[in-house]
Amino acid sequence: MTARAPLMSLVWTDHVTGRQGFLVVDRLVRGVASGGLRMRPGCTLEEVTGLARGMTMKEALHYDPEARYVPLGGAKGGIDCDPRAPGAYELLVRYLRAMRPYIESFWSTGEDLGLTQDLIDRAAAEAGLVSSIQAVYPLLDDEATARKRLADAFAVEVDGIGLDELAGGCGVAESVLAALDRAGVPYPGTRVAVQGLGTMGGATARFLARAGLTVVAVADIKGTIANPAGLDVEALLAARDGYGTVDRHALRPGDRELPGDAWLSADAEVLVPAAVSYAIGTADQHRIRARWIVEAANMPVLPKAEELLAGRGVTVLPDVVVNSATNAWWWWTLFGDIGADAEEAFAHIRRTMRALVALMLDRADADGTTPRAAAHALVTERLPAIAARFGWYR
Repeated sequence: MTARAPLMSLVWTDHVTGRQGFLVVDRLVRGVASGGLRMRPGCTLEEVTGLARGMTMKEALHYDPEARYVPLGGAKGGIDCDPRAPGAYELLVRYLRAMRPYIESFWSTGEDLGLTQDLIDRAAAEAGLVSSIQAVYPLLDDEATARKRLADAFAVEVDGIGLDELAGGCGVAESVLAALDRAGVPYPGTRVAVQGLGTMGGATARFLARAGLTVVAVADIKGTIANPAGLDVEALLAARDGYGTVDRHALRPGDRELPGDAWLSADAEVLVPAAVSYAIGTADQHRIRARWIVEAANMPVLPKAEELLAGRGVTVLPDVVVNSATNAWWWWTLFGDIGADAEEAFAHIRRTMRALVALMLDRADADGTTPRAAAHALVTERLPAIAARFGWYR
């Protein structure tokens, strides 16, 4: 997919702290763009621009002309601040107040790196917004019923974890399993290392462990926890704080504490970067021994590193496919393709992700390209069909 200038790019400077926030709208479909809001130190306009373009691609890859949910455009927001810093919540409220005209009109947003949906909902209410996704409401056939269905879905818990926190990880895990099945690799004995044990990484680890894979390493802000015999994923999840940091008192005698980047060189077949962007660069890629890197985070592998990895036979399954189920689950539920039921949601996610991964890998084989290039090719074919149906801006 050829890079082009986004439809709108905005830099906001907080009048209290001088910190910057960003909003990039890559494309509108039916007058609306969808994409989360992240908060992290060092967040840049360039980063948010790439994420917004990725959201356009995720929406297009899930285009089904027969579904009730039809794609929106892509957008993204970002705030350059540590979410743990004093005053971070107040900064979030001021950002949302400044972005209120856009959120009310055409930007539908939600949780991303550093922010939970609960926190965004609370800050949005304080900023005077009806909802962080209210721009979508005019597109609904029955707004009251749709909003109740989504609220009911957010209230569903599975083994103590909210369905909204599990949907994305289910999609990532299914992408891993689809790749293993295609290669004829059995689940038992397949080892996984996960960077990040927040919403996406934690759910991915849970689904993969329950499928029979062995999670041998997880990394959080304090470092890497490793055990070649396998970690107790459920115990680690139960010992997390709100930022995905594991209480080390929960570790077992065989668990080892290693440096934060040790997950990269874990003796594992699958690496799942599920935390920050730009996690794997050219200086890191030579340490990787895995056969697959599955991008649960947005933009974790830098392009040059991916090129070098491909030359060594390492397959990168790209973020625009792998982590797209989070966004799609919201809209499948809101528009009524699925109900507020965990089993129905998981079945739909698994079926859809299996089909999408297969389509991408088939295209990569046919074109002799990487999975990312194949995903971009699929987007390039689908965007004109979406534009022909809905126009560029309406």
